[in-house]
Amino acid sequence: VKNICSFLSRHRYLYILLLFIPIQMWFDYLERTLTPQYITSIAFDNKIPFIKEFVIPYLLWFLFVPYGVIYVGIHSKSDFFKIVVFIFGSMVVANIVFTVFPNAQNLRPVINSDDPFSMLVKWIYSVDTPTNVCPSIHVINSIAVNVALQHSDAFSAKRFRKTASSVLTILICLSTVFIKQHSILDVVCGMATAALFYIP
Repeated sequence: VKNICSFLSRHRYLYILLLFIPIQMWFDYLERTLTPQYITSIAFDNKIPFIKEFVIPYLLWFLFVPYGVIYVGIHSKSDFFKIVVFIFGSMVVANIVFTVFPNAQNLRPVINSDDPFSMLVKWIYSVDTPTNVCPSIHVINSIAVNVALQHSDAFSAKRFRKTASSVLTILICLSTVFIKQHSILDVVCGMATAALFYIP
């Protein structure tokens, strides 16, 4: 406990991460109250195969984003504030879009298999609704973290780290459409939203 308190006293600016709470509460409120009015699925989505193995990079997002934020926060205060503006700003924009254009996708297949990958996809389907999907927050936050790590001197000091980060980001973005969590339109809009907050 003493070590944690000491760490936080040296990195007080990390407390700004508490802004995630009201932003997430806003998203959860929209999930509970909004009725989708727009379907984001397009014809091209039908040409994209369902690949259950991509559930792994999809789930790695839940480790990749907090890792990237904390890593950058520990090593560079200025880079930390850039990624905070990137992630929180884009999430606010996404929530505004969800409010004005409540959307959903209808791409999820019926999964009858009981192998580990299929079970993981079914679990994701059970805990995450196919609503408020455009722009894709998975895509936005993955790009935000990758951008921050690519510009981090500490991170790039070790060989292959930057390449690994970029590859994982690409796999995460692909996973959203391969496990039918998002339409390709959601991904494109996620990339466009991320572009708005890119700070070199």
